[in-house]
Amino acid sequence: MKFRIEKDSLGEKDIPGDAYFGIHTLRSVENFQISGIVMHEEIIKAIIYLKISCAKTNLELETIDKGKGETIINASEEILKNFEKYKSQFPIDIFQAGSGTSLNMNINEVIANLAVEILENKKENFGKKIIHPNDDVNKGQSTNDVMPSAMKISAYLLSENLICALENLENVLSNKGNEFKDILKSGRTHLQDAVPMTVGQEFQAYSRAIEKDIGRVNFAGKFLEELAIGGNAIGTGINTPPKFREIIIKHLNFYLKRNFVPAKNGIESVQFLTDIANFSSALKMLAIDLNKISNDLRLLNSGPYTGFSEIFLPAVEPGSSIMPGKINPSICEAINQVCFKVFGNDLTITTSCAAGQLELNTHMPIIAYSLIESIKILTNGINIFAEKAVKGIKANEERCKFYAEHSLSLITALNPILGYDKCAEIAKEAKRTNKSIKEIIIEKKYLSKEEVDKFLNAKFLTGQNLK
Repeated sequence: MKFRIEKDSLGEKDIPGDAYFGIHTLRSVENFQISGIVMHEEIIKAIIYLKISCAKTNLELETIDKGKGETIINASEEILKNFEKYKSQFPIDIFQAGSGTSLNMNINEVIANLAVEILENKKENFGKKIIHPNDDVNKGQSTNDVMPSAMKISAYLLSENLICALENLENVLSNKGNEFKDILKSGRTHLQDAVPMTVGQEFQAYSRAIEKDIGRVNFAGKFLEELAIGGNAIGTGINTPPKFREIIIKHLNFYLKRNFVPAKNGIESVQFLTDIANFSSALKMLAIDLNKISNDLRLLNSGPYTGFSEIFLPAVEPGSSIMPGKINPSICEAINQVCFKVFGNDLTITTSCAAGQLELNTHMPIIAYSLIESIKILTNGINIFAEKAVKGIKANEERCKFYAEHSLSLITALNPILGYDKCAEIAKEAKRTNKSIKEIIIEKKYLSKEEVDKFLNAKFLTGQNLK
């Protein structure tokens, strides 16, 4: 392998001759051999969009040579267009310098050297800083305003796919609610028999929970629109012309077709990452609800002969390497694991956002990685959950009816008529004799059959007569 020599303030390094990255990247690769995990491409692409927008702003304000500025833009667009080709040029571990300087400089170097190649059609001048990674590509920027802006941009864009997935899940759950609206079943509290409900009501409750999660994610997403870019080192905008921030956002919005806005307070936007923590919290609450729904479906599907067996989840794969014919709720179990990972990521994000000191937060790379991971695994998981689990659920009407009719809590509906104490006696006798509530009430002539049918019909029991 051929090498080139690059020099910085710490000395010289041999860089692979055909590498677009430079000496700062190599030092970071050597320093941070920790996890072998590199940053999500969505963060890298967001940073590149910011580089393009800043280059266009510098051109508009005539603060950069026209040839350099246009070539930086061309190189950046080339990376975005053919990202797979250049993906290996971004090799830095996610556990790196806290502000993300390693990643930002990595991107600066790759863009600078690719720009040189475009300008001169040769790699011999890589690292000679004909186009300088700091002075030209990074002009008007600091890692400190680039990283929080990139996090918000990538999270905002990915959240649109998450919302689509959630809206589909909400719709699928609602459809199941309508499909099962007339199937009576026993409710359960404390994992014990409770008053009746319909299977449809259960799924409509799930649908409403997801609807509220959509609202929370959307609300939290509004705070992602305010960007720190243009604030430079600590948000004061040092070394940038007037209107620099506004013009960057104008070009960014042109590229992304969104409505990002400059931070109202540049200093706040650099050192406080609460907007990110807030969005992560919305993802955590979504994961809480999603985990609850998955747990419920696993319980309701349990059996088929020794569990509840009130619903049938679609069979997606054999469930055991040793027990023939066994089918497990595999999709629900995968969703549980997604949710647990989101919980862990939220804790990482929360503690990291809270660890900022003075004018900077020095834990941005792990915040960025954890946030994007949560959005992506939730989006993919929810799509699979809706299509491969929820959409194919069937209700076991016979089992649901049996449980509803034999639930001791059926007597609750007669509390206002017979009184709590008498109802408790009836429930005890039903349990002791294995007779149904209806049978005992009619046998003892507490109520006539017509009265029992009136008060223990499905609509009355499930509150549907109140609508």
